[in-house]
Amino acid sequence: MKTPRFLGSLAASLVLAGSLLPLVQVQVHGANWPSWRGPNGDGVTEETGLPTTWSATSANVKWKVPLPDRGNSTPVVWGDKVFLTQAAPGNRRELMCLDRKTGKVLWQQGVTFNEPETTHATNPYCSASPATDGERIVVSFGSAGLYAYDFAGKELWHRTDLGKQHHIWGNAASPVLAGDRVFLNFGPGENTALLCVDKKTGKTLWEHKEPGGASGEEGNKTWLGSWSDPLLRKVGSRYELIMTYPGRACAFDPMTGKELWTCAGLNPLVYNSPLYADGIVVGMGGFGGMALAVRAGGSGDVTATHRLWHLPKVSQRIGSGVLYEGRHYILSDGGIAECRDLKTGEMVWSERLKGPGPSGQNWSSLVRSGDLLYAVNQGGDTFIFKAGPKFELVSTNSLGERVIASIAVSDGELFIRGYKNLWCIGRE
Repeated sequence: MKTPRFLGSLAASLVLAGSLLPLVQVQVHGANWPSWRGPNGDGVTEETGLPTTWSATSANVKWKVPLPDRGNSTPVVWGDKVFLTQAAPGNRRELMCLDRKTGKVLWQQGVTFNEPETTHATNPYCSASPATDGERIVVSFGSAGLYAYDFAGKELWHRTDLGKQHHIWGNAASPVLAGDRVFLNFGPGENTALLCVDKKTGKTLWEHKEPGGASGEEGNKTWLGSWSDPLLRKVGSRYELIMTYPGRACAFDPMTGKELWTCAGLNPLVYNSPLYADGIVVGMGGFGGMALAVRAGGSGDVTATHRLWHLPKVSQRIGSGVLYEGRHYILSDGGIAECRDLKTGEMVWSERLKGPGPSGQNWSSLVRSGDLLYAVNQGGDTFIFKAGPKFELVSTNSLGERVIASIAVSDGELFIRGYKNLWCIGRE
């Protein structure tokens, strides 16, 4: 299976202060799903021919294993192992390792955190997904800290000095691994920072502080927050670490943390992550959401010079979309699939998706395989539809349980984390 084009370009070295520093040292193969949004961090898999029909009782269910409690995080897969974060009784924050062939739990490691941590009833603890490079797994437990484990479950390092998280909606941003670095949007809340730490030691390499918390008088506050994961991309001759924050999209030098550019046009709550294609960054806000597209590669405030379009009001969206052949696709919180022109922001089509499940809401992010888009809603219904200029629904597949997490793809199989079970779906 071929290496994704993006990772091939990232395997090049950066020249920094007269020395060569490899940004990516480990090649990620298409059969692995090493992070929340896959090998490229954008919900795209190089695999095709994935299952398109299944049910909770069909032969396409390879296995399902019960989970100790509900959860919103997405599993990641490397080789013969599946990793999943899980809140457990006794104020435990845990990382689970399962056998991918059978679903058997191989080990559980974590930390007991007895201090109060603000969150929302719909956002259980451990909502951040793990990330792995094939040697270690890095996981954010929010206020309980940032941890790294090896594949046998041994703790390699931890950071419990990053501070506490406090936001009415809780936290959920996941680590991003690249070369010798771990990037993390540590937030939201008053203690919000974009962190870069050494992958092998956990030592801070740089830190960017960002405003967070709430603004306004007591009783009339506007909460600020970003749950975005940073997106690393090669733009021209340089690398950019792209982020979306309350009020803006922006990019940083991944080696130094220096801000490269900023573009205004997002609202105070940003739930999903930025996307990049053809030199264009797309950022979308959540509640009362705005949306924008901006050309990457600029310097300073590029709002007037590089912003391609701005939408002052879009439907509520929590999950992230995908970009494909000049179009942006997303399934909004209300269960509406949308397709927009990447360069203009104009709506190409919009369709409401409703399955047999009890809820049409959607918080999960899209996954693209070839020209097929996969999206699972809170009712446990996975919709598969075409990425193209006209809407075409391929199939609707229901598991009959609540799902907040996104789909993970590995070696022809789909891994779906529900509130009761972890499912492995494959061709019969």
